[in-house]
This record gives sequence, C-alpha cells and structure tokens, in this order.
Amino acid sequence: MEQATESLNVMPGQGIDPAKMPGHWLLANLGKRVLRPGGLKLTRRLLNELRISAGDRVVEFAPGMGATARMALRQNPDSYTAVERDQAAAERIRHWLGDHPTRRVITGLAQETGLPAAEATVVYGEAMLTMQTDTRKQAVIREAYRLLQPGGRYGIHELCLVPDDLSDALAQEICRAMTQTIHHHAQPLTIKRWRELFEAEGFKVLHCSTVPMSLLEPVRVFRDEGVCGAMRFLGRLCSQPQARQRVCEMRRVFRQYRRHLAGICIVAHKAVDAPPRS
Repeated sequence: MEQATESLNVMPGQGIDPAKMPGHWLLANLGKRVLRPGGLKLTRRLLNELRISAGDRVVEFAPGMGATARMALRQNPDSYTAVERDQAAAERIRHWLGDHPTRRVITGLAQETGLPAAEATVVYGEAMLTMQTDTRKQAVIREAYRLLQPGGRYGIHELCLVPDDLSDALAQEICRAMTQTIHHHAQPLTIKRWRELFEAEGFKVLHCSTVPMSLLEPVRVFRDEGVCGAMRFLGRLCSQPQARQRVCEMRRVFRQYRRHLAGICIVAHKAVDAPPRS
C-alpha cells in the first residue's frame, strides 16, 4: 500500500532537471492542471461538439493530468479508455478511476493502441499531436479512424499557426523557437493543414474553431486554474528560480509569436458507409 501511494506522488517528469524538463511536465510539476493551448474554454467547446452521452464508448489519447477526462466522465459514457504512454500519468489516472468495470487506462502509444477496431464511438485527444512529426500525426489520426465505428466522432484540441498563408520561413522559425523553449519537438500546423490531415485519412470535418493562445497569461491562468490553483502555481513559481526562468522564457516566445499562434478545436466524423482502410 505504501509503495502504491508513493507511486501516486510521483509527477510526470519528476526527477528531471527543471532546466531540461519538457515544458508541459514542468508546468504540471508547478501545479498547473490545465495544459491545453486553448484553455478550458476550448476544451469545453470540444466536448460540446463531441456530444458525449450515456451510450458512447470513449477513447482518450494522452489524458495527461486527467482534467478533461473528469469532464467527459460527467456524461456517464458506456465505457471510457485512456491511452497514456507516461507511466506516472497513467498511474495517477488509474488511481482515481478506481475499480470501475467500464473505465480503464492502458499504457501505450496513441498511434498503436492495440485496441479492437470499430468499437469506439468517440475518440479525442488534446495537446499531443502538435508535439509529433507529420508522419506520426498521420499515424495517430489513422489509428483514431480504425478505432471508430462508422458514424463515430474524433476531436482534437491543439496548437495552430495563423493565417493559412503564413510563410514557410516564419512557420519554421516559430517551430524552432517553441521546440527550443519547451524542450520538446513542436510542430503546429495551419488551420488548412490540420483539416487536410483529417480529410486525407477519410474523416469529414464537422466543426473547426480557434481561440487566442494565451496559456501563460495571468488572466488565462486564473480562469483555467481558479483562484486557489492559480495562487498555488504562482507560489511555486516564485519559490523555484530555475523553473521560473524556464516559464518566463516560454511566455516570452508565446508573446513574441502571439499573432501567429492559436488554439484549435476540430471535430470530425467517420462516415456511416465508410469502407475499411488498411
């Protein structure tokens, strides 16, 4: 029992030097629970457009700290499966899901879940495709298509570049700057390119919307975390100079390119008469 409790106290990324820790896990270790580029506002929009209900069989890719999972489970879907590759994150979610017979966590990759084909009615993921190469983005979207039964819905909440005619040179500059500051590969796409990825894998886009990317702005922090959560995050930030330097650098880059960054929500569906895809 003590060993299990100790494992739950281990945060994703814990033990890594703050100067080298991936940005999303650095923020999580500082107490930030909402790590999505469009904040709770866009997460709520995603869930509204997915229309999860009691009859749905839901698969979530990369639930992270589980904030969206808790919101989705309030709709009491028929089943819920989380696919999380980080062992510490998976253990935390597994703990609060408890022994519920239709709710589970599997440790694995979103592009290769091993789950049965055409059994899910809803698949969604947030803030994970942005950190993949185009090839891996395609693989994850293809896996979502495979998992969904005909008529099923797939939704994402990611980072995007605006406008659609942004020059390749500036897009590459932004990707390099973000990769360097968050210490993790970052490759956001334009709205047009995100849509094209979905359509290339057989999906029909039903909804697409964006909001400003202001993840580390004070107003967004208080709105997403609440007063107590925001104060906890700011308190830890003030007491950890090395982590504070990293967060300030991330915010500097986000502000530098704020005219060209946004959070994007896309919901698409697999046609009822969709043919199988290899």
